[in-house]
Amino acid sequence: MNRRHFLQRNAAVLNAPAAAVAEQHAAAQNQQEPPETVSRYANKALPTGLARTTSTLTPYAGAWGYAQAAHLLRRCLFGPTRTEIMTAAASNLTAVLNGLLTAPATAPDPPVNVSATDTSVPIGQTWTAQVFDQNFEGVRRASLRDWWLGQLLGQGTTLVEKMTLFWHNHFVIEFGDINDARMGYEYCRLLRQHALGNFKQLAKDVTVTPAMLRYLNGNQSVTGAPNENYGRELLELFTVGKGPLIGTGNYTNYTEADVQAAAKVLTGWRDQATVPVGSYFTASRHDTSTKVFSSAFGNASIANSGATEYQALINLIFQQVETARFIVRKLYRWFVYYLIDTQVETDIIRPLATILINNSFDIVPVLRALFSSEHFFDTLNVGCLIKSPLDFTVGLCRQMEMVFPPATNVAVQYTMWDYLNSLTFLQQQTLGDPPNVAGWAAYYQTPQYHELWINAVTLPRRNQVTDLFIGPGYTRSGVKIVIDVLALTQSFPAATAADCNLLIAEYVKLMVPIALTTNQIAFLKTALLPGLPDFEWTIEWQQYLAAPTNTAKKAAVTTKLQAMLRALMGLAEYHLS
Repeated sequence: MNRRHFLQRNAAVLNAPAAAVAEQHAAAQNQQEPPETVSRYANKALPTGLARTTSTLTPYAGAWGYAQAAHLLRRCLFGPTRTEIMTAAASNLTAVLNGLLTAPATAPDPPVNVSATDTSVPIGQTWTAQVFDQNFEGVRRASLRDWWLGQLLGQGTTLVEKMTLFWHNHFVIEFGDINDARMGYEYCRLLRQHALGNFKQLAKDVTVTPAMLRYLNGNQSVTGAPNENYGRELLELFTVGKGPLIGTGNYTNYTEADVQAAAKVLTGWRDQATVPVGSYFTASRHDTSTKVFSSAFGNASIANSGATEYQALINLIFQQVETARFIVRKLYRWFVYYLIDTQVETDIIRPLATILINNSFDIVPVLRALFSSEHFFDTLNVGCLIKSPLDFTVGLCRQMEMVFPPATNVAVQYTMWDYLNSLTFLQQQTLGDPPNVAGWAAYYQTPQYHELWINAVTLPRRNQVTDLFIGPGYTRSGVKIVIDVLALTQSFPAATAADCNLLIAEYVKLMVPIALTTNQIAFLKTALLPGLPDFEWTIEWQQYLAAPTNTAKKAAVTTKLQAMLRALMGLAEYHLS
């Protein structure tokens, strides 16, 4: 598979005029490939001119309350609940960060079999330690993907799941390409283990994890015929990154000769598909020559050291200061904003890179410095990101406190998680299958970046998701997942629920990261009370509370709440984080 094809393909699509999108769509259909649709309204060029912000990493010393807690949790979690935000607001920034930056004491249980197709284990037991069987691969892969979605829903108030997804977008593999769900699970386990750990150690471990060996052809790399795929991506996408092209085969931070030397270092490793899955080193397949690197690496050399030689390569790469800066830029675009101008590079990226180096590449000190800075809480950095499909879909379910089947009904539980995966797929983000080795384009494709999440295909899909869950919900095997507007409203203080203005304000505060205009608030009130005075809501709500089983009274408040939520979720601001 040509994993580099995306470089030419995406550039062609993104540079094409809007009128050409239809032609590309038709061509993709003829080739049985999904169309790559982009918005005609997305950035045509990065903003230039004056610095966007002037704030720095100086510790934040401003107010701490609901707004600040909501901003922090929106960026660190998939859809914080009202209770989570209020709990954080009642605490302080240091304590909240301590919780976010602490991993759970135990890892989650592995995914389980929920299909009669997989006869290797009973329903409800894990398949991760079974032998590979192509007949079961499809349902196991679905189980893995659904289990992962379940981890996002049940994330708690730790950054682990958001960082696990970050590392997935960084050290990319595609489940469909490795064709072994057991290796996919081991990869997920590794990312989650190191989610808040050490970047350098993760780079070493992922280099020889079986999924990566298979995905980037490391298992085919032998002396005399080293495969350059992983060595190239290790330098370009995973660690030091490219700089400006300054000569033939010279990308400033490394050269083509360095790619070739790295490929030789990495020879001899193979994935192991037996039980348990793993990787192993074969000395006879390893290039035993001394590998010499360019001046970008100080003309360093790596002598033959067999099975540990790849660690020397990682150590060499991590001696380069640009490796720290490269990963910090990716963290910044993931958690703060896509634009890195001269001021941000000088006052944010480089100091954070220094913190990373000084802490031997432990990631938590960097995240703590960023999330506790005045820059992170700068007004211009609040509500400026477009939610990813996973943020949008999982966040909707969590913020609206939708109830999912318990583990005692595991088959239906996985079915519901699978349905959510199908929704994010339609919005162009699939767990376990980024579109290419560079990850999702929203995090690297300049100048569009996160604006790529919204286009003529995905925006209607988002609206369909909210309309579905606000209305009839999704039913499978006699179980329904739906937004219970009455239960959620009743969880508010009684005085808030009974006052239409306070009620709307409470929902807006929960669901939208920036202040709405007076006209927008009036629009929401019209949706709740079309042409009626404010007191009508108080009367109808109190009548419902007095007779909650009365069908007519229940329907009266339900339809009004649904209409208001539908209007709120239809606002552009709802798509922001």
